[in-house]
Amino acid sequence: MTAAAAPPRWDRKMQQRLARGEEAALGELYDRFAPLVHSLAHRVMDDEDAAAQITREVFGYIWENPDAYDPKRGSLRSWVAGITQRQAVHRLRQASCPDESNPEEIEARIREASAAARADYIVDSMPAPLRAALDLAYRKHRDYRQTAAVLGVTEDEARRRLRLGLQLLSTAVDQPRRGGLL
Repeated sequence: MTAAAAPPRWDRKMQQRLARGEEAALGELYDRFAPLVHSLAHRVMDDEDAAAQITREVFGYIWENPDAYDPKRGSLRSWVAGITQRQAVHRLRQASCPDESNPEEIEARIREASAAARADYIVDSMPAPLRAALDLAYRKHRDYRQTAAVLGVTEDEARRRLRLGLQLLSTAVDQPRRGGLL
């Protein structure tokens, strides 16, 4: 999304509702983004309890700071993912640094978790046809011909979808965001 592009209508309405203190809005936001928040936190922390705690903290922060979201900087989903990533990385550093004698190892683990979290986010955000093609090829081990047959598209279209999906995924590793965050 470019800085000049308007955020989705749902994002603007949700921010307004949160700013007015509508508890139902927080519930809707939680229903929509809790799986994303939890999976990102779990990917970084590799700990179920820590991921659950981070999920609570992220939604607590959103409830207390709805005006921190700037629609000009991206979607609400991206903002929530960024908060999650920063909180999880902060927690990982807190948990690891005092006991850890190798800060390079911790940073490498954070970079690896960040790239994996970005990849998860990219897959979740990509159009359904690309996601379906990647799922068939990589999780179900189908080649492009089999993928085309299952999806009911031409082999050229299946190859195109796989190529585009892989190009999107390559950005998770090739082009890390500022500060390694989403």
